[in-house]
Amino acid sequence: MRIITGSARGVRLATLEGDATRPTGERAKEAIFSALQFSLQDRRVLDLFAGSGQMGLEALSRGAESAMFVDASQDAIAIVKANAQKTKLFDKSRFLISDYRNYIRKMKGKQSFDLFFLDPPYASDFAREAIERILQAGIADKDALFVCETPAPLALNEEVASRFEVVKEAKYGIAYVTILRLLDGGLQ
Repeated sequence: MRIITGSARGVRLATLEGDATRPTGERAKEAIFSALQFSLQDRRVLDLFAGSGQMGLEALSRGAESAMFVDASQDAIAIVKANAQKTKLFDKSRFLISDYRNYIRKMKGKQSFDLFFLDPPYASDFAREAIERILQAGIADKDALFVCETPAPLALNEEVASRFEVVKEAKYGIAYVTILRLLDGGLQ
């Protein structure tokens, strides 16, 4: 696993041992960043189920302004910090060990983001729930992008789905990638 391009191009990233985290595959990552390539400059990123941090770090390497890495695992955040040091992107990064629900709840009215990476454990429905909570908390800026990686097509209820434009939907191996753009009227 490596940074594809940008200021940290080619840097190999560490990942947690075992199957507790599942890094995004190279093919899926390349397709995601190809779709986002003209939408990364100066973005404020929230990598909500950070794992190794590869998605947020790739965004930073390509020009994103800052990234907040959140994971419930202390070991995962330690890996993200090490990867941020290795890529020389540590100064643009912030880190927090937290459950995603608590983090979103605590950020209401305090901070907002315009690029979200949501790659939760596959045995969960956390991507859908995280999107709903993010919208309720009002921490998504106008035209925010949501990149979701799930084991099945992302299923949002009709009211939530109507607030988004689907930028990309594709399957890469066992992963479904959905990129959504929050519509102007999608903010509460």
